[in-house]
This record gives sequence, structure tokens and C-alpha cells, in this order.
Amino acid sequence: MLHTWFECKVKYIKTDENTGKEKKVTEPYLVDAVSFTEAESRIHEEMQSMIRGDFQVTNIRKADYSDLFPNFAGDRWYKCKVSHLSIDENAGKEKKVSSQMLVIADNVRDAFDNLMQGLSDMVVDFEVLSITESPLMDVFPYDAENAFTKKGTSEENEEEAEEENPDLE
Repeated sequence: MLHTWFECKVKYIKTDENTGKEKKVTEPYLVDAVSFTEAESRIHEEMQSMIRGDFQVTNIRKADYSDLFPNFAGDRWYKCKVSHLSIDENAGKEKKVSSQMLVIADNVRDAFDNLMQGLSDMVVDFEVLSITESPLMDVFPYDAENAFTKKGTSEENEEEAEEENPDLE
């Protein structure tokens, strides 16, 4: 499944857990969406459940991640730069292709191990060029199962559908 990732920066007032003081912070989040409009809508929806009080989406930009490996234990996201050789069929020459990937882990070593496990089925040789801790606070992938369901009980949804289309009985 092809993903289009958008990095959304959200500004809000956060209470410091150690001192109890409030300060303004701007934190980046990653959202899977088909457009900038959907990315903004989704980040608003996600932040409303996470942040008490007002917040502002200050920036949305397309993020260039070719793959994401969220299925591991960890609490931080690491950005991994991976390269492999590709053959340009028109020119008949090899060229180096670099990709940015995200992996969740507790530290750099775990990030490397998780990346290697995630890429274990890759058929071409590759090289890990760098692994750095990402500033991303959280990642919100697209939830295909719940994308088209209305909120509320299934009985309420059925009643609404019958009211809108009485011929469906």
C-alpha cells in the first residue's frame, strides 16, 4: 500500500512534568493522508484527543519516507538513510538510490536491529548510511478499517441509512 506522509507541526501550551511550569512548544507529528487538507483534518482529530486546551497547526509539509517500521517495541522514532544500487535500463549504468525510512526503537542499536529485521526480505544488497533520532512525537497511519464508518453505534448508523434511503429495506 502506497503511503503519503505529511509532517505536521503543532504548537500548544505544555505543562513541564518536572517543574509544573507551562511553556509553549511546537512538536512535529507524522500523518498518513492523501492531501494537505486531509492531513490537517486528521491532525486536528488526533490532537483533540491528546491535548487539553487550544493548539494550532503551524506547518504541514510532505515527508519523504519510503517505508515505516512501527511493529517493534520502543518509544522513539529513528530516521534511517538506506541506499542500494539500481540499474538504469535506459543508460545501462548502475546508480545509487537512497531512501529515508522510520523505525521505532528504544536506542540506536535497537533501531538498527529493527531496521535489519524489517528489511530482511529485501532481495537487493543495501547499505545503512545513517540512523538518527527523529524529533517526531508520534505517527498516525491511515486506519482503513474505520475510515468510512460513522461514529456512533451500528444501530444508529443503520437507522440513519434507512432514513436517508427508505428503499433499502
